[in-house]
Amino acid sequence: MEFLRSLRIAAGGMRAQAGRMRVVAENIANANSTSQAPGGDPYRRRIPTFRTSFDRELQATTVQLGPVRRAQGEFQTRFDPNHPGADGRGYVKIPNVNSLVESMDMREAQRSYEANLNVVTSTRRMIQRTIELLRV
Repeated sequence: MEFLRSLRIAAGGMRAQAGRMRVVAENIANANSTSQAPGGDPYRRRIPTFRTSFDRELQATTVQLGPVRRAQGEFQTRFDPNHPGADGRGYVKIPNVNSLVESMDMREAQRSYEANLNVVTSTRRMIQRTIELLRV
């Protein structure tokens, strides 16, 4: 039973980190997305959150991807009077996405995913070894 518990907890962590990577990838993909409407807002960075819940069946706390929130704050502007989204003064709002921050978030999510994958791999090996010992 403990083996299955470990597998399910690690699988939940993998699902949460995969969701986090999807959100970060969307942020990176839209790092240069500006509004086409004059003075309109560009893409707003999305921030993944996590929530924990107690799984009664497993008798353990598990993690899940929580609500994805939009980052607040002001947009930076760039002078580009020829852009269709430029305001009356010629400034275009640019997304509040920092590619360096997103790259670091992606790497952290990948490492967390890999850690959970290592738990799954180790548990699988333990199950295989236990079965081999029981056969003898």
